[in-house]
Amino acid sequence: MSQTPFMTLERYIIEEERKHPGATGALSRILSDLSIAAKIISREVNKAGLVEILGFTGDTNVHGESVKKLDMYAHDMIFKAMDHGGQLCIMASEEEEDIIHIPHHFTIGKYVLLFDPLDGSSNIDANVNIGTIFSIFKRVSDGEGPGTLEDCLQPGMEQVVAGYVIYGSSTMLVYTTGEGVHGFTLDPSIGEFILSHHNIRIPEKGKIYSINEGNYKYWHPGLKKYIKWLQEEDRKTERPYSTRYIGSMVADVHRTILYGGIFMYPADSRNPKGKLRLMYECNPVSFIVEACGGPSIVNLPDLIIISGPSPCLLKNLNNI
Repeated sequence: MSQTPFMTLERYIIEEERKHPGATGALSRILSDLSIAAKIISREVNKAGLVEILGFTGDTNVHGESVKKLDMYAHDMIFKAMDHGGQLCIMASEEEEDIIHIPHHFTIGKYVLLFDPLDGSSNIDANVNIGTIFSIFKRVSDGEGPGTLEDCLQPGMEQVVAGYVIYGSSTMLVYTTGEGVHGFTLDPSIGEFILSHHNIRIPEKGKIYSINEGNYKYWHPGLKKYIKWLQEEDRKTERPYSTRYIGSMVADVHRTILYGGIFMYPADSRNPKGKLRLMYECNPVSFIVEACGGPSIVNLPDLIIISGPSPCLLKNLNNI
């Protein structure tokens, strides 16, 4: 019999807030609004091939990437779900070049939302897992007026909530406030996210490493050496590792958190600045991984996640 209590996302957040005197309920309302957007995006993802929503819009985003139709749908849906709740002062999206102001006729709040509306969208047409990543900060600008760019460019350590939604065989929302990581699986029959993974802890040891080995020839020599070390046979350190690489960051990170192992997205000679975005991807993912007990190294332009604690892996990584 499962020991996980039957708990909806909203009920869980409310009960957690009761443990913290002085909580205003603002974060619970933000997460509730985000969950509504996630339900709608999940519905569209699951029927995308049937309603001809797949394909490119013909536009490119601020990073020079072709924008998929579903990317913009997800972006618009999150904006519409979040703009009028009265909890946010500003938003920023990977799909928008500029910061996103709250419409002037809505109440301005004290929180900041950054989001990647649909991570891994290059895999949409292949029916591979994709996801939404979000990060929440408290505003730092003065006054009660509109938020500013300063509010959006805070260090990752200032995050108050981070999470992701993964759309696959089931839809799952994972979030943390820095005190434990919890996963909620969407039950489409009742339209609710139900607590399915309470207090997720990354395993101390894994057997999988995840990296795009198609870029091997462009890597730093030290990284090549590290990957070869993972592939060597050694019973004492339980090597070799197997490789698994989906190509959707949310999916690869989600598997690493649940099964353990290593996830790496390094820069290379073709992309010396890397391809991951600090504010939309590295910061929230690192916050989540560290909250469930795993080292997460953001040494821009690289992101490295390792099952923790794994001193042997870290020692060899430090030798790169």
